[in-house]
Amino acid sequence: MAQSVALDVLPELQRTRRLPLYVDVFRRLVKEKPLGFASAIIVLVFFAMAVIGPSIAPFGANELGAGQRLSAPSLGHLMGTDNLGRDVFSRVVYGARVSMTIGFLAVLVSTVIGLTVGVVSGYFGGAIDMLTQRLVDAFIAFPALVFLLALAAVFRGHAIPVLPKSGLFSTSNVVLMVSVGLLLGVSSSRIIRSATITVKNSTYMEASRAIGCGHMRMIMVHVLPNVMPPTITLATLGLGTAILIEASLSFLGLGVPPDTPTWGGMLSREARSWMTQAPWMALGPGIALSLAVFAFNMLGDAMRDLLDPRLRTS
Repeated sequence: MAQSVALDVLPELQRTRRLPLYVDVFRRLVKEKPLGFASAIIVLVFFAMAVIGPSIAPFGANELGAGQRLSAPSLGHLMGTDNLGRDVFSRVVYGARVSMTIGFLAVLVSTVIGLTVGVVSGYFGGAIDMLTQRLVDAFIAFPALVFLLALAAVFRGHAIPVLPKSGLFSTSNVVLMVSVGLLLGVSSSRIIRSATITVKNSTYMEASRAIGCGHMRMIMVHVLPNVMPPTITLATLGLGTAILIEASLSFLGLGVPPDTPTWGGMLSREARSWMTQAPWMALGPGIALSLAVFAFNMLGDAMRDLLDPRLRTS
């Protein structure tokens, strides 16, 4: 009888084991994390706005006279107009492209830095680990805002020859992406280092050394696949942080140039002067910024739970 039950259960177990990781994560995200799934939809909407923004925006980002000055929200202008008659909704849509691009590329830089520093430090240990971690400690001890403001001030007004003088990938924007990525990457390297040490001390790593596997093969085959779940979680959480940092610098006037609409810049420049007379000028970019950061944080929390091997049940 027991043997018959075991034979009946075996095909179901084999089907579950063959389920790819991304399919299993998506299934559990929909079933167990409704808030995380809703956040994922919001994130996709913002990325769609970044990709097809000019197609859905009714007016240009800097189109003057799109409506009457300081016009309240209406069917023709969903978020009203600013002091120059520009459509606030169109500027918020165009701002999504800047915020999403800077956030995504900053997180890409931080992921490369975090993986490199964390894996090398945790895997090799010894003097390499000691030296790397002291440098990480020194970098983390330096105030983050002062570091970002210093880089922005140094490169402000200077152009890198290989980069365009204006546009999304101008010198100031690239410096912003790299500096935010460096800031996030060094901080996240600590967590990746801890995950690497756990993998390094596992039994299958000892077996790989026993059969003569080299360092590069063990890192590529065993270490990297096992540290990717916390890395993906850190990247998801880092997107919201990167967008918030960009908005903070733009609010201070040291981020993206004024001719490029950003959520932080819209809150800083015109909205501060006309806040009491036209509150919708700050309401539109403020809601977009808050919703984006909230969605990325909630998605990151959900991914942390779903990718944790100790919490996976299937």
